Amino acid sequence: MKRIAVLTSGGDAPGMNAAIRAIVRTGLDKGWEMFGVHNGYSGLISGEIAPLGARDVGGIIQKGGTMLGSARCREFETEEGRRKALAQMEQQGIGGLIVIGGNGSQTGAYELSRMGFPVVGVASTIDNDLYGSDITIGVQTAMDVALEAIDRLKVTASSHHRAFLLEVMGRKCGYLALMAGIAGGAEAIMIPEQKTDPEKVAADLRKAYDNGKAHAIIVVAEGAQNNADGMAQYFQIHRERLGFELRVTKLGHVQRGGSPGSFDRILGTQLGAAATEAMEKGNKGVLMGTIKGEIAATPLDVVVNNKKDLDLRLLELAKVLAT
Repeated sequence: MKRIAVLTSGGDAPGMNAAIRAIVRTGLDKGWEMFGVHNGYSGLISGEIAPLGARDVGGIIQKGGTMLGSARCREFETEEGRRKALAQMEQQGIGGLIVIGGNGSQTGAYELSRMGFPVVGVASTIDNDLYGSDITIGVQTAMDVALEAIDRLKVTASSHHRAFLLEVMGRKCGYLALMAGIAGGAEAIMIPEQKTDPEKVAADLRKAYDNGKAHAIIVVAEGAQNNADGMAQYFQIHRERLGFELRVTKLGHVQRGGSPGSFDRILGTQLGAAATEAMEKGNKGVLMGTIKGEIAATPLDVVVNNKKDLDLRLLELAKVLAT
């Protein structure tokens, strides 16, 4: 009987539990013994590996976060650390590993694969910056949280004729900020992929006011060159000249938490099931993601050696729509 383990690593994302549930139950259906690794690669090194049955993953599909826990692990970045992880799995007879996570997690999966261990990845990160999947687990729910915040801020902004800035997650990738900004009708969007002059933003907000808009909303990714704190400070210093100030709201980790929406529950389920299918067929060393609406496997070496680019044409579209 084959023994397969599953772990979640890196930042948690709504829908991870749906993937865990699908992996465990489809694995059991294949006659395998299923195991869960607690606390990511750190738990793999320390041997925090426990059996998982069908009932152990019952009632988790609607829960945010990950029932297995997640942790950063510097030791796993070393060959010695990875050899400790392999020794733990060998000791418990684990014959394959499924890794749910984003860039860092799949880099770890790739390194284990290079060492000859059967690994399959599942694309999961709210940043949607992972090569090999058009959209990843957690993105849709995080975007809906940001969109709800924009809609709520618009009510107050319109009531008081004020400008509001909403900072969303996105350290290196502005996907969430861009898409939420377009969906929410923001007057300006600021992302790490493109530098934005605060004076230009101020001019756009002034233009919106002159055109009769009762509110002004800026959506900024936390990794943008001029983030929420920088913009707020700039507008405060130049308040008299600009004629208005910004009120700042930071969503932060609020976007990660909460119950996953239907899309992420279904996506997590589909990718989790696809991961066990790949493992069964011996299609190891791959990432399961979605490409052009279809579940697809991309070699992990391709995933970790390529960067997923943001379509900046959408940013230009957002500027047109904001006029």
